[in-house]
Amino acid sequence: MDVIAELTSLIGADAVLTAPSDLDAVTEDWRGRYRGPALCLARPANAGQVADVVRCCAKHGVPVLPQGGNTSLCGGAVPSETGPAPVILSLTRMRAVRAIDPVNNTMEVEAGCVLATVQEAAAAAGRLYPVSLGAEGSCQIGGTIATNAGGTSVLRYGNTRENVLGLEVVLADGTIWSGLYGLRKNNTGYDLKHLFIGSEGTLGIITAATLKLHPLPTRHAVAWVGMASPEDALTLLTRVQERSAARLSAFEMINCLQLNLVVGHVPGRRSPIESEADWHVLIELSDNGSGEALDAELQAILEDAFADGLLSDAALASSEAQRHAMWEVRHSVSEANKKAGVGLTTDCAVPLSAAPAFIAGATAAVRALVPDLPVIVVAHLGDGNVHFIPFFTFDAWEAAASGDRDALAAALRHAVNDEAARLKGTFSAEHGVGRVQLAEMARYKPPAELALMRTVKQALDPQNILNPGRLLPPG
Repeated sequence: MDVIAELTSLIGADAVLTAPSDLDAVTEDWRGRYRGPALCLARPANAGQVADVVRCCAKHGVPVLPQGGNTSLCGGAVPSETGPAPVILSLTRMRAVRAIDPVNNTMEVEAGCVLATVQEAAAAAGRLYPVSLGAEGSCQIGGTIATNAGGTSVLRYGNTRENVLGLEVVLADGTIWSGLYGLRKNNTGYDLKHLFIGSEGTLGIITAATLKLHPLPTRHAVAWVGMASPEDALTLLTRVQERSAARLSAFEMINCLQLNLVVGHVPGRRSPIESEADWHVLIELSDNGSGEALDAELQAILEDAFADGLLSDAALASSEAQRHAMWEVRHSVSEANKKAGVGLTTDCAVPLSAAPAFIAGATAAVRALVPDLPVIVVAHLGDGNVHFIPFFTFDAWEAAASGDRDALAAALRHAVNDEAARLKGTFSAEHGVGRVQLAEMARYKPPAELALMRTVKQALDPQNILNPGRLLPPG
């Protein structure tokens, strides 16, 4: 019996799809940059069926590619053009919110739950699941855990890793590990969940998770600020942290090119401030106290900063609608960039104090390769994560076809990542490695670290059937 027939007998004909119309959407990434063939799409309904799929694929030596919402920016969720065609394993049928414990501040969810659904379920119970990002309406919780997603709330609540207490995982031999603990303290040996958080599906397939919840903020103060430089933004960040402490929940920075692309390419978006500025910062304070008190606190900080020449303009949201509109501008950057041209997205993180130097150094480095090349900057400045994006209009990218565009893209990314490494930073902060950044893993990871990672991979997936060709470079 071949693998498709066997999978059909295991999980049902309606859960094993082979028609091109069914495979088109799952074999190409959402930006249309990466694609490859797949043997079929398997859609199990529970962890037991996931285990059946994995055991079947292991028996036949067929790779398994777990896929969540297919929102990866580094080619980690779609097949490669070369190599054996995988079975794409989708958890879209596994979307249950199994339990919420508002006293313990935990919730247990299946991996196919869309992130926004998790947030809404937590809010309905008076709690907050704080991981928030632009793709939250389509990305799935399993994918965010597998990539240790960051987003706009890391400054206050940490990465996904800090918000996961337990996991249920199907291993490469079909064993189901149930580690769905809801404990803050469990000092009984290796904390195995951390093997799978950030492993990009290469060590096991996450089927469910116990998530950490937080008190739901009931009041917010949000401001959009125009500034002259990243140095001024960093000074303002320090001031807000000193005066607002844990109430500071977001501090996001974009440059003027990014704002202009959003306003120009996403309907309904406009700049929150009237004047032009080279740099823009979105600040949010949140708490459970008085909204008026938060507004007054943020306004006082901004007034002092304006008096000291740190700001050129600012707008304080006076309603929930205005707050939502400001966040819509920030969350529209990926949509705008996809429509406007080709951005070579990077995902660097550096120490906070080095962020301005990184932006300046990376700008000089890419323009040494392509003079006057436009650059987009989208920074989670509060945690040092700077998406520095060399940007080409579609016409400029087509003109680059006279040479080797892949080599040009690699050279530009290396230039940016070299600058991050010089400043003791990293080339991957929240997007993952996927297949796009394999060369960077080989370039920047110490050999001892790569050797340890390969040892873990060999121990847990000796056949190399789980998402092969991702995360770990050949070696």
